[in-house]
Amino acid sequence: MKFAIVVGKFYEDLAERLVAGAQGVFGGDADVYEVPGAFELPLAAQYLAETGRYAGVACLGAVIRGETDHYDYVCAESARGIMKVSLKTGVPCASACSRSRTWTRRWPGPAAASATRAPTPPRP
Repeated sequence: MKFAIVVGKFYEDLAERLVAGAQGVFGGDADVYEVPGAFELPLAAQYLAETGRYAGVACLGAVIRGETDHYDYVCAESARGIMKVSLKTGVPCASACSRSRTWTRRWPGPAAASATRAPTPPRP
């Protein structure tokens, strides 16, 4: 059986850690595909599931709350989209999007020392 990993690269250092962990589960044999962020995970999962080449798709990403409600939309729609892909295609698609209020709360350590929250998009 062959598996695919789709990873949102918005937080690149976190994405690398998530992929490394998933590859450990799959024995290093999963194909890895990158998308810009968590919101794009469902579309990539659908493309991969529809190829018929994969027994399952692991969707990995990170969403960190900023000062806007963007976080709520991205989390909800990413999870909903991934679930719809599974139901539509019959290929299991797992959502492993880590969600956190702050960078340091979820990923403590040296990498978090210089970043205390997600970047906030400019307001119109």
